[in-house]
Amino acid sequence: MVNKLTKVRKIVHLGLLQRILLAIVLGVVLGLFVPQWFVRVFMTFNALFSQFLGFLIPLIIVGLVTPAIADIGKGAGKMLVAALLISYADTVVSALLGYGTGSVVFPHIITSASALPHFAKAAGVTPYFTLTIPPMLDVMTALVFAFLMGLGIAYGNLITLKDVFVQFKYIITKTIERALVPLLPLYIFGIFLNMAYTGEAARVVVVFAQVILVILVLHVVVLLYEFLLAGGFVRRNPLKLLLTMLPAYLTALGTSSSAATIPVTLNQTIKNGVDKSIASFTIPLCATVHLSGSAMKITTCALAISMLTGKSVDFGLFFYFILMLAIMMVAAPGVPGGAIMAALAPLGSILGFGSEAQALMIALYITMDSFGTACNVTGDGAIALVMDKLFGKRKKCVA
Repeated sequence: MVNKLTKVRKIVHLGLLQRILLAIVLGVVLGLFVPQWFVRVFMTFNALFSQFLGFLIPLIIVGLVTPAIADIGKGAGKMLVAALLISYADTVVSALLGYGTGSVVFPHIITSASALPHFAKAAGVTPYFTLTIPPMLDVMTALVFAFLMGLGIAYGNLITLKDVFVQFKYIITKTIERALVPLLPLYIFGIFLNMAYTGEAARVVVVFAQVILVILVLHVVVLLYEFLLAGGFVRRNPLKLLLTMLPAYLTALGTSSSAATIPVTLNQTIKNGVDKSIASFTIPLCATVHLSGSAMKITTCALAISMLTGKSVDFGLFFYFILMLAIMMVAAPGVPGGAIMAALAPLGSILGFGSEAQALMIALYITMDSFGTACNVTGDGAIALVMDKLFGKRKKCVA
């Protein structure tokens, strides 16, 4: 009896990745033979959940970005500015690499036969009822407000106002942890149930598998170019530097957490010859602001789903999306479930992703979540090498 209870608890406490994979499999299988009324039940849930999600996205921006900007908006002077600019530039370049590679490869993967022309209309399967929950702010208003408040708090040293936003962040974070994340697998189950019922699921799964392979290769490419540049800048063997960071990569692969990997990343960075004071400043900061692997993965997934659903893949549109995405990545470590939560805002407001497309993005992204995290933290070691070269002789300026 005790053993059976233990097994049940293990099933109940599956990680988010395992629950989403289970939701996809069950949705694809059940959608092949369940009656329409069963599908409509979950379409009703999805309609309500998507309204809640749309209401929450601007609040996520305000609640997470404002404290993040307030924390890093003022501090260690030139070192802080340099680390932020390098991190932002690398994140943008990695995302552009994903867009460029996808633009060349995906047209051969996503043919007209695999496209989903009726995706948004769900082939006539409608919910029993819907409920409209208008958001309090639009996405751009929320982002501008978050930056204005964050910078004002940082430079005015407004402790009371900062406490208000820290408490608001607590509310948003708990809402995501206790409501949004637990319901995501059910939401994704409904999406794939409907696609299987309408005959679209098989095409999506085949495309997903090929996209995942492309992204896994791109993660290696990102790390190679980061350490080639850093190694060239500090005049050291880039492959040896990268191999030294391998324990950090493997730790992040197992934990899926940049924060949990900081001690290992810090230790390996110091082994690469980076001054301890420089490393102690750069690694924790980059765990927050440097998400090159995640940005590349989100951009590549977004490009694939845009092609799959017939949306625009114009470079100008995606370049604007990438610039905004790199900013949103600052809030990503504070969001349970990874950077994809912080990316929902630009996905919706810039690329025009509706609730169904966002659900596909979440499912595709989380399938490779730990690989993105591993790429992020390993790349932090490359930035630390550059920072050591730039500021290593001025150690006293490190706070």
